[in-house]
Amino acid sequence: MRILSLIFVFLAGPAIAGPLPETLLATVAGASVVIVGEVHDNPAHHEAQAKLVQQIAPRAIVFEMLTTAQAVLVTQDNRADQALLETALGWADSGWPDFAMYYPIFAAAPSAEIYGAAVPRDAARDAMQAGIVESFGPDAGAYGLSDPLPEDQQSAREELQQTAHCSAMPPEMLPVMVDLQRLRDAVLARETLRALDETGGPVVLITGNGHARRDWGVPAYLASLRPDLNVVTIGQQEDGTGTPGGFDAVLSAPAVERPDPCEAFRNRG
Repeated sequence: MRILSLIFVFLAGPAIAGPLPETLLATVAGASVVIVGEVHDNPAHHEAQAKLVQQIAPRAIVFEMLTTAQAVLVTQDNRADQALLETALGWADSGWPDFAMYYPIFAAAPSAEIYGAAVPRDAARDAMQAGIVESFGPDAGAYGLSDPLPEDQQSAREELQQTAHCSAMPPEMLPVMVDLQRLRDAVLARETLRALDETGGPVVLITGNGHARRDWGVPAYLASLRPDLNVVTIGQQEDGTGTPGGFDAVLSAPAVERPDPCEAFRNRG
């Protein structure tokens, strides 16, 4: 059940100092599932996630950044030590940003069960060949993966994929990339529900803003599967922009300096 429709915007510095705003805490109070988005390499976004996790004290945290195989490697011993946990997870080879940004989220709820909801690279490659229905498994229909998207949504998603890939993606690959995004959303939703069923909740899902958007991300899957579930989704912007799709609350932090990801494409030839 959606409990709020208002969007609150809070401005944050490079790190959020002091307690989180009371309006934000009121937004998440009583939720069974809280989805907290991010721009992956923005430290302020992870600072906010850690503070939210500390306030919510979830029984489970689901990470987009971990596979289920990685999640079972988290123990009470290694999660108490940043270096040990980073090594146990093989984070250096994961392709995700610096583990130092993510570790405070683990530390913020030391007794929470850890779940991983990443689609492994080999599974993603297989899905590109076999299709997302076969890849997801027997519940694909319940998660809507066997149904085509509305034409306008399909077009919008393909346009986003092309933009995300610096307008260098062959047009015939765009539907495949959209399908993989749908698969990832569905896996995130499935693992979130598993965490809720096994622990009783509340559950916090740590994921990118694209997966957290209410209109077609994980919240849409949860609303379809369990319409009475109390789900709150929080987006995190940079410089006040960058969270299309609808959220119950939005945080904004300054953008970080990063190289232009499209420079390599411009320099070709």
